[in-house]
Order: sequence, then structure tokens, then C-alpha cells
Amino acid sequence: MRHVARELFIIFVIFKFRIATSFVSTVLCSRIPGLTPTQRLICAESPDAVLSLASGQLLGASECQTHFREHRWNCTQVWKKDMFGQVVVIGSKEAAYTYGITSAGAVYSITAACAKGNITSCGCDTKQKMFASSDLENWKWGGCSVDIGYGMRFAKRFLDAREIESDNRSLMNLHNNRVGRKIVKLLLRTECKCHGVSGSCAMKTCWKNLPSFHAIGSIMMKKYRLAKLVYVIPSTNHSARRLAQKRKRQIPQNEKNRESGSPSPKRTELVYLQASPNYCERNISIGVPGTVGRTCNRTSNNEDRCDLLCCGRGYNTHQNVRIWQCNCKFKWCCAVTCDICTEHKEEYTCK
Repeated sequence: MRHVARELFIIFVIFKFRIATSFVSTVLCSRIPGLTPTQRLICAESPDAVLSLASGQLLGASECQTHFREHRWNCTQVWKKDMFGQVVVIGSKEAAYTYGITSAGAVYSITAACAKGNITSCGCDTKQKMFASSDLENWKWGGCSVDIGYGMRFAKRFLDAREIESDNRSLMNLHNNRVGRKIVKLLLRTECKCHGVSGSCAMKTCWKNLPSFHAIGSIMMKKYRLAKLVYVIPSTNHSARRLAQKRKRQIPQNEKNRESGSPSPKRTELVYLQASPNYCERNISIGVPGTVGRTCNRTSNNEDRCDLLCCGRGYNTHQNVRIWQCNCKFKWCCAVTCDICTEHKEEYTCK
């Protein structure tokens, strides 16, 4: 009888702990700004996965700011209000990139957290070990292959849940979210470890691993430059609406009824609905800070050169002087003597 009572007490404690944990998760998730009702439910169910996903959003934001730091639009105003809301108002190429890179960041961080054992509902990809190499090959699957499938499913479920308007912009965002997920999967790399006497590598154990996230960001930049301008082909069946590429030539009136034959963008191509706004002038309503006061490079041939970054308005020249202690030497005993170094440097900022 005591044994049964003890077991019932343990079950009761576990039940109370789970209720308490669920309550804490619900309270914490309710305080995250920008979440839709569905996202809040997902967050309460899997707070550890959402925490990893949030770090992936920050990873994507950092990569975005790294790649665009010299551009007129430098990604600094993105994610300032909330992490999970609409990040760019205009459906431009820049919006396409931000959705793609944050979706990739979400998949990347969740998948990495699974492999490290930081998420209770996933771990290594056990299915990978079911695939065997041929008899002619001297390797086999082993180690901890990352569970990219779980990362992609969770990121899709959570990030796609914010597209509740079901309008043209949502269709664009859903497509670019998918591009980000696919890029991570396509860039998975196979790593191997040798086994054998004196490092002879008589047998290798191999597993699937994530690439560097910077490599993903670089591929996404190529996708950004090749992004396709699209429009939405309407349908009486709302779920049958689809994106189609804009044609370079004007469509004659007698061909208007052939829109259904317009090519759809590829599943790994970023897409956008609107031309980019004028990033030269400040427009806070659409999240454009302008380029006034931005530091430029007078001798550069890149996006940060003064004539390009300053949009033809000219630039101001500042004379900066930096003074610091240098050439320090230790003298026995016990003193340190240093020279005083001075550097004069010109800095240029956009008017």
C-alpha cells in the first residue's frame, strides 16, 4: 500500500510540475510582442524550440546587417519594434531577403539546438543511419547527423503562422520563407572521421552537418540580386492563387486571358511584388532612415562610395585626431614607459 501511495505521490508531483511549467511558458509567451494567437500556442507547447528560433532570427538580422552595411538600405531599422512581426513594410527585394534570411536562421538555430540536445522534442537524425553506403565504399553513416527535417517543419509551422491576412503580401512572404528553409537543406555538408591503425583511414564514419551561417547569407545575397518581380494570379478558389513572374514585354490585350500560363518562380528564387522605395530620403512611415549622416568612403568602388551612398547630395569632411599610448616598454624595476602616438584621419559623412 505504501508503495502505491509513493507512486501516486510521484505522479502527482510530476503532474503539478508540468502544470506549473505550462503556466510559466504561457505567461512568458504572452509577453512576446508580435506573436499571432497560433504562434503563442506553439510557443507555450515548445518554449525551448521557440527560444532557439528567436536566436535564429537574431542570427538572420546580424547577417542581413553585415551584407548590407555599405548599401543605402543597411538593414538597421529591421526588427526594432518586435522580432516576429512584419519586418519590412514594402514588398520589395529587401523584404524578400529579410524573410528568406530569417527563415534560414530559424531553421539553422533549431537544427543546431536539436543536435546539441537543447530541445526536448528532437535530437540527432536517426533516419540517416538507416541509409547504408555501397559495398565498394569504405564508410558508413554514424555520429550525429543534424535533424534538418525537424528544423524545417518547426520553422515552417511557426513563421508561416504569422501570415494570417492571406493577401498578396502573405503569398510572397510564404514563398520567401520556403526559400530560406530550402537553402539551409541544400547547403548541408557531409563530414567524416577516419578509423584505422595509425590513422590509416581503413573505415570512415560520416554524418550530415550544418555549414557556416555566413555561407548561407552569401548564397541568399546572390538570390537577392537575382530576385524575381512577380504578381499574383487570382482564382475563385482562394488556395489556388499563385505567384507568376512579370513579363519583360507588355502583354497584348488578346493575350490577357493567357495569364494562367505565366511561369511560376522557382522554389529557390526570392520574389518581390513592388519596386524598392527611394532609400536616399528619410521616410519613417515605411522604415527608411535615409542616408544623411551615413559614413561613406571617398575612394571606394563599392556601394559605400560617397557619390553613390550620398545620392549626389555631396558629403562633409571631418578631421579626426586619435591619441594613444604606444611602443610601451617595461623597465626594471618597476616602471612602464610609453610614447604618445597620434593619428590624423579624415572621415566623410553624407549631407
